[in-house]
Amino acid sequence: MIAPMYSKINVSEKVFYLGVNDRRKHLFENIWPLPDGVSYNSYLIRDEQTALLDTVEMGTAGDYTGWINYILDGKPLDYLIINHMEPDHAGEIGHVVQAFPDVKIIGNSKTFPLLKAFFGIDKNLIEVKDGDELDLGHHKLKFVMTPWVHWPETMMTYDQMENILFSADAFGTFGALDGAIFDDEIDFHKYEGEMLRYYSNIVGKYSNMVQKAFVKLNGVPVKTICSVHGPVWRSNPERVLALYDKWSKQEPDDSVVIAYASMYGNNAALADYVARKLTEQGVKNIKVHDVSKTHLSYIIRDAWKAKGIVLGTCSYNTEMFPLMKQLTHEFELLGMKNKKLAIFGTHSWNGCGAKDLNKFAESIGWDLVTAPMDIHGRPTPEKVNDCEALATAFAAKLKE
Repeated sequence: MIAPMYSKINVSEKVFYLGVNDRRKHLFENIWPLPDGVSYNSYLIRDEQTALLDTVEMGTAGDYTGWINYILDGKPLDYLIINHMEPDHAGEIGHVVQAFPDVKIIGNSKTFPLLKAFFGIDKNLIEVKDGDELDLGHHKLKFVMTPWVHWPETMMTYDQMENILFSADAFGTFGALDGAIFDDEIDFHKYEGEMLRYYSNIVGKYSNMVQKAFVKLNGVPVKTICSVHGPVWRSNPERVLALYDKWSKQEPDDSVVIAYASMYGNNAALADYVARKLTEQGVKNIKVHDVSKTHLSYIIRDAWKAKGIVLGTCSYNTEMFPLMKQLTHEFELLGMKNKKLAIFGTHSWNGCGAKDLNKFAESIGWDLVTAPMDIHGRPTPEKVNDCEALATAFAAKLKE
């Protein structure tokens, strides 16, 4: 992959964007699909002293250190600031240290054990704490500890002179940047869904820590957000700040997600039946997912913002269907809250599918609107009365 090498992309007069697009990787963290690729962003401040903020994934930027030297234009690299040690942002640290052996590396107490473990680097280290500052000349940087957004060592760097927030993974998104790097150059709706999928799958588990980060940033003027994935938010950072605040508070909208597992079409038919009956009750924003076809990351994305979740499964080897089991496990792992829940299922000789979903309901603590509905055999017209009652009760609960 070739970076926009030897180009100077200004975030401001002395702050430069060094980012690359990865359209080859199929799975982010080897689990989350990347149909539109992903960007890795780093930033370079060229002041009286110079600082590189994070790097990119190793091997994605061609001559990355050559690009840095081109922008430095004869100046040394004084500091490497590590906001996040995950390899998609720390991957080029080894090459940077080789090219600039005198560079001073800034991180926190949680950064350096990881730096040693990944790269064997334990020299020229400067440990910073919450609120510590670094004067580069014009740019005055302040370090903000934001642990568990989404690794324990994660921090942000705030430029007090130009109100730029270098936010690490926060406010990032899936999706390569197709020539448009800044938010005023993009169609925001192209990225919003992928931003939510990124948030819900990568950061969502740590939403309480996101809210703690918001407390630290309360009252701090932010004119530009420089994330390590996705666009630079220079024109309307308030938009992305508001979305993260809403998502991290798990404030649902009026949507409903119906996710089902079906081997021979019975639960698929019930899912469509429930969707239709909910529509007849005035519910408008409904998304139906087959867990065997739709990657769970998309179901998680839609479920994160939904008020209502309807789950249906068949039985399989005396348990619920494996992919439904995986989905419910992820719901619990991510700590999803504030949901109305309904459950349905079908079975042949074993009724453990709906029973297992009921156990999940008890464990996660969502508001189970009605008793689980489980049909033996094919869902004939005379067997689906309970399903209609389920939809009616669920719609009424959503409208409360």
